[in-house]
Amino acid sequence: MTLPALFIAHGSPMLALEDHEYSRFLESLGRELPAPEAIVVFSAHWDSPEQSMTVDESHDTMHDFYGFPEAMYELRYPAKGSAAVTQRIASLFEAGNLHYEPVLGRGLDHGAWVILSKMYPNADIPVIELSVDSRRSPEEQYAIGAMLKELRQDNVLIIGSGGLVHNLRLISQTDEPEAWAVEFDEWIARNLETWNLKELFNYDKKAPHAREAVPSYGTEHFAPLFYAMGAASDEAKAKRLIQTYQYGSLSLNCWMFGGS
Repeated sequence: MTLPALFIAHGSPMLALEDHEYSRFLESLGRELPAPEAIVVFSAHWDSPEQSMTVDESHDTMHDFYGFPEAMYELRYPAKGSAAVTQRIASLFEAGNLHYEPVLGRGLDHGAWVILSKMYPNADIPVIELSVDSRRSPEEQYAIGAMLKELRQDNVLIIGSGGLVHNLRLISQTDEPEAWAVEFDEWIARNLETWNLKELFNYDKKAPHAREAVPSYGTEHFAPLFYAMGAASDEAKAKRLIQTYQYGSLSLNCWMFGGS
């Protein structure tokens, strides 16, 4: 079986402590998927003009947020790395003529470890984190993800972690979804389900409420979608597994790409 690639909205860091429909979905997803040999995460919280990759034998847990309950800063996700998988990624990047930077000692940011703590709470699967570059075009982001599609045949799970509607300036104190956020998500859904790259690559001009959903200062949260899609470009099929909202417009969804 070839593993799918996933886009997973990581929402608020509090997801690590919360118990609700979305957190329970992530827990069940980790149980239902075939156990991967390793996990590769493109995280919105590592936005770099250089394609970067963790190469640690083991990872520290980054608490790259502030103003949260003390319990959040006590959480640890002590996943190991994998020299074999990093070497494989390096060779695929080199074959694609993509310069990359190996990075030691960074740790896993909350875009990676929060969702993984729900899916694989034992932290017993090796993790490699990769940066995104929000300044690249969607076509380029998709092409970088496509360089890694062979990994899925080697039982490596590829995840893009971000948020399709992620504008913290427009959140509210209600979980009742805002109509504009739903309209944007549904436009994205229609074009993902038909793998309409022409529309998706121009979402900022074509999608309704794109400026509200993906503000100019927050494009790094949308970028992981294209990296994850590219990793399943050989199958070009998409399925939405869940859609919920927090704080009015914070979209919590998971998309599965490929997998057979």
